[in-house]
Amino acid sequence: MHCIAAEYNDFQRNVIMPSPPPAELVQRLTQHDQQHLLDSWDKLNPSEREVFLAQLSALDFAEIGSLLAETGTTSADEKPEARARRAAQPRKLVRLPNSPQEMAERHEASRQGEQLLADGKVGIILVAGGQGSRLGFDHPKGMFPIGPVSDNTLFQLLIEQAVARSRRAGVTIPYYVMTSDATHDETIEFFGQHEYFGLDESAVRFFRQGNMPAVDAGTGRLLLAAPGRLAISPDGHGGMLAALQQAQLLDDMRERGVEYLYYHQVDNPTAVVCDPVFLGFHVAHGSEMSTKVIAKRSAEERMGVVVDVDGQTQIIEYSDMPDDVAAMTDDSGELLHWAGSTAIHVFNRELLERLTGGELALPFHVAHKQVEFIDRDGQLQQPKEPNAYKFERFIFDALTHARGALVLEADRAAEFSPVKNASGADSPETSRRDMMALHAGWLRQAGATLPEGADVEISPLYALDADELQGKISAGTEFDGPVNLRE
Repeated sequence: MHCIAAEYNDFQRNVIMPSPPPAELVQRLTQHDQQHLLDSWDKLNPSEREVFLAQLSALDFAEIGSLLAETGTTSADEKPEARARRAAQPRKLVRLPNSPQEMAERHEASRQGEQLLADGKVGIILVAGGQGSRLGFDHPKGMFPIGPVSDNTLFQLLIEQAVARSRRAGVTIPYYVMTSDATHDETIEFFGQHEYFGLDESAVRFFRQGNMPAVDAGTGRLLLAAPGRLAISPDGHGGMLAALQQAQLLDDMRERGVEYLYYHQVDNPTAVVCDPVFLGFHVAHGSEMSTKVIAKRSAEERMGVVVDVDGQTQIIEYSDMPDDVAAMTDDSGELLHWAGSTAIHVFNRELLERLTGGELALPFHVAHKQVEFIDRDGQLQQPKEPNAYKFERFIFDALTHARGALVLEADRAAEFSPVKNASGADSPETSRRDMMALHAGWLRQAGATLPEGADVEISPLYALDADELQGKISAGTEFDGPVNLRE
């Protein structure tokens, strides 16, 4: 009888008469005109209130207020379009080799990069916070099957490169995977199911990027996605810095002796992971942050462009580049602003430490977007026009803080075929096509023969590049069907 009475009292306390929100929180929300967030408090169960409290307690209302103030100002800060009109080609630039001397420089850079790897000075950062929604795939994008013959996932194709690099270098290369709230748990589970794809589990660290709330553009009030749940979105790839610091992974890097971080995103299966040439040039040029670029196909291609403005290397988003500036050509008729960013970088660890140590900070970028929300009556609203501000940071803004910034041109056919769209350009179809063409070229370079249009895939564990493949395939080898070379 006593147990029944106690349970009833708990029921009354938590359901019939829920505890009020903490007075300190109420005061904070009122101070910042956000008290509407607690309208549905009494309808939440105890576990929902606990989650909501954690969300609200993590908010920096002063920062949000400052960002909102900037959206409505007409300050003298220079607009991106104005910067774009003063942009020039990057001065510290290494183009694709066109002479024996440039080939020799590339070989020397490769040798230096291989030594950095062998010395254990390099770690990898993989950005994998995105979902495959645009591909019609309701899972982390890294789990998307992309192997043209094997159907292996983006994760597997990229991670097997890291495994192969580690074997070649004779060391374990630390692997840092940035996830998001949407992908974190499923990503860790997927790695476990596949035994980390051959990686040393002790060298893998997962860390979760942060979020920023969506703010109503008219009132400045935070939006709710559901009762007791803020409308939030990831804080951009620039949120990597705060996420690394919060997870104490910069300390982990320092303890492991990692001085350079090779950064790439999960949606490009042809990215060359820990490219020794890139690493070697980065160090040889005294760069703190280096960026790989490819030649844009046209002025209209939607890629950020790497430029110099007033002698400082930076990236201008395609949306901030006026059409007439994007279409400018040089004396030979080539695009003046041709250097499209691949989102592949090398960072000095010391730069990341400065950016997280209070000395420097990356700015937030504001986007006016359509955001679903519930109104004060609890009804879901689906705006047809932009109604809210979202805030995110971009990692490429670190370029303006780097004491040296190198730009290296890569061959698009060999290194850039991302999976961004369900169909058309930069889709699974084009990425598989490009992978097969690349690997077929390696086989023919080794002296093998195969039918035109044959399905071809070469695992990184079998060969990382054309040179390594030549040592494994005899000249004159004939292939007459789908080719899937694996370890």
